[in-house]
Amino acid sequence: MKKALLPILTGLLVVAGTSCKKFVEEELVTQLSYDYYNTAQGLEDLVRSAYSPLRFKYEDEQSYLLWNFGTDEFILGDQYNFSYYNTYDARLAPGDGFINSLWVNNYFGINRCNLGLERIPALNEPTSLTLGTEGQKTQRLAELRFLRGYYYFQLVQQFGAIPIVNTSSLSVRTDFPRSPVPEVYRTLISDLRFASANLATNASEPGRATRGAANHFLAKAYLTRGSAVTDQRGQQPTDIDSAAYFADLVITSGAYTLEPDYANLWNGVYATNTPPPLGENGAAPKGDYSRFQTAQASREIILAAQFNTNLNLIGPQGNQTHTYFIMQYDQGIPGLSRQADNFNGRPFRRLGPSDYTIDIYDRKNDSRFYKSFRTVYFSNTNTGVPTFTAANAPRPDLVGKRKFGIGDTAALFIVNTPATAIDTAVLARYRYRVFARYFRGSNGELRQGFNNNKYLTLVKHLDPVRVTSNFNEQRGVRNGTLARFAETYLIAAEAYGRLGNYAKALEYVNILRQRGAYRAGEIKNPHYWMFEGGTQGDVNSTYPQLMATETLFTTNAASEKYPPSATTTPARFIHFILNERTRELCGEFYRWEDLVRTETLLERTKLFNKDAGSIQPFHKLRPVPQIQIDLTTVDGQPMTNEQKRAYQNPGYN
Repeated sequence: MKKALLPILTGLLVVAGTSCKKFVEEELVTQLSYDYYNTAQGLEDLVRSAYSPLRFKYEDEQSYLLWNFGTDEFILGDQYNFSYYNTYDARLAPGDGFINSLWVNNYFGINRCNLGLERIPALNEPTSLTLGTEGQKTQRLAELRFLRGYYYFQLVQQFGAIPIVNTSSLSVRTDFPRSPVPEVYRTLISDLRFASANLATNASEPGRATRGAANHFLAKAYLTRGSAVTDQRGQQPTDIDSAAYFADLVITSGAYTLEPDYANLWNGVYATNTPPPLGENGAAPKGDYSRFQTAQASREIILAAQFNTNLNLIGPQGNQTHTYFIMQYDQGIPGLSRQADNFNGRPFRRLGPSDYTIDIYDRKNDSRFYKSFRTVYFSNTNTGVPTFTAANAPRPDLVGKRKFGIGDTAALFIVNTPATAIDTAVLARYRYRVFARYFRGSNGELRQGFNNNKYLTLVKHLDPVRVTSNFNEQRGVRNGTLARFAETYLIAAEAYGRLGNYAKALEYVNILRQRGAYRAGEIKNPHYWMFEGGTQGDVNSTYPQLMATETLFTTNAASEKYPPSATTTPARFIHFILNERTRELCGEFYRWEDLVRTETLLERTKLFNKDAGSIQPFHKLRPVPQIQIDLTTVDGQPMTNEQKRAYQNPGYN
C-alpha cells in the first residue's frame, strides 16, 4: 500500500503534502487520520520523517548559497543564478525563496519532532518491537530532541532571534513572536543535553542520531555561544570548557576514527589524479556505487543525511551538490565531453576556490590540497583531439595521428606562484591543454591562466553514479556528511586555544596534520616534484615539515595570511583555526557559519573575496522571510508596519 504522512500544518507557513522519508526505505501513506500517530507504526514513521529535513542542505542550490557563498573560500564561477549571496547586493532580501525554504524546512522538522515528543510517552503497545518498552520510547524521544536541537541550531545561526515552538501545530497558528538568541541557545542546548544522556552509542540504522552526534553538536553549540564577543548569544563563563568537554567525550569514546588517508573520504571520485578504469573495449567508465558505500560507512562520519540509488526513494531532487563546484571542462578542451560519462560531472560552474583557499595550504607537504581539488582531466572522447604535424611530431611515424587517446591526459592545471610562472612557449609544447595559474606571455608579461570558467574543481561532492545513467541526471546518490570526526578535533582545538591551552590545541591540530601529510611510502601527487619543488621518487613522510607549532600564531607567520586586526596571539589563533578549518573542511558547507560564529565574516570576506564588495555588518544575519512576517499576528491582529520592521533583522527593512 502506498503511504504518505498527513500534512503537519504550522502557522510559520501553511503547507501541505509532506511525505514520510525513511533512511533506506520510504513508503507513502495516504487516507489516514492523525490517529495514525497514536500507533507504534505511525510514530515510527513520524520519527523517520523528522530526519527528512536533514537532506535540505544538499538538495538544491541553497547548499553553496547559504553555507559557502559570501565568504573567503570561494568566488563566482561564470554560470550562476544567485550571485547576490556572494556579492551581498540588494537582491539578498526578505522575499528570496531560498531564505524562505531554509526557514520552512527547519520548522517542518521541529513540528514533526514536537508531535512525536507529545505522543510517544502516551503510547501503550507492549508488543511493539520498536516502541514496546520505556527504554525504546526514550531512545526515540532522544532522537527527536536531538533533531529539534539541531534544527534550532541551524536557524539561530542563520537568523538570530527566532520563534521557539515546542508544541505541535495540527492547525494554522499565526502568533509566533521571535525569542531572543540567548533563549534559543538555552532551548537547543537543553535538547542536545537530553539527547546526549539518552541516545545509544551506535545507530540501529544508517542515519540515526547517536550519542556521539549529540555530543559533537553540543560541543559546537557551546563553542558558538561562548565564543561571542560583541554578539549577544547568552554566553556563559563555562561555555568554552563545556565545548572542550563534550568534544573530548566524542574523541575518547572509541566510536569514531579518522580515515588513514584523507582521499578515502571521497572514495569513488578518483581525486588523486589517477585515471578512472575504462570500461570494456576502451569505453567510458561507469560509476562504482560500492566505492561510495565504502566511503559512507567510514567510522569518521558522525552524522549524514541519507540518499540512495532507489528511484522510488530518492525524492524529486536527490543530492545535487555534485554539480556546483565543477569548472567548464567540456568546452575549450579537446578530448573531453560531458555526454561521454558521468565521472567528470555536469558542470554547473557556480563557484571556484579563491586565491586565499589555494594559497592557505602547504601544497608541497599537505596532501589534502591535491586530494580535494582536481588538477588533471583524462580524455573520454576522441572528438576534437588534435593530430601531430610534421612540425611538432616527436617521431615521423606519428604525423597525422592523434596526440592522445581515451584515458590519456586531456588537461592539466598547474598550481604555481608568480615566482614560478611558466613561459607560454613551454606550455605550448604539451600534447594536451595546460592551464597554469601564472604564466608569462610572449613579451614576458605576467598573466593568469585560471579564471571564472577554468578553475580547480572541488572533488568532495562529485558523484559519478547518479540515480540514473542519463548524463543530464542531477539527482546524486551519495550521502551528505553533516558531521565528521575531524571537525570534532577542530572544535576541541579551538576550545582549548580559547582557554589558553595552546599545547593541547596543537596536539589536536597535529593529529589532523599528520593524517593530512603524505605518509611514509605513499606515492606523492606528481605536482610534488613537477611544480612544488619536491624530488621525484621521494616517498618520505612530509609530517615533519607540516607539523604545527605555536610560532604559527605567536608571530605574524606569512603562511597564515593574517588580516590587519590580528595583532595578538589570541586573535591570531582564531584566524589560524579558521585556516585549519579550510585546510580540512573546505567546501563542506560550514564556512559562512564559521565566519559569523567567530565574528570575522566582514573582515575576512572583504579581504579575500573579490566579488563581495557590498557586504555590510548586518549581513551576519539572514533576512526573516517576508511571508513569515506577513502571516504573523500579534494578539490576533495583523502586525502594523512598525511591528513588521521590528520583527525583521536590521538592515533588511
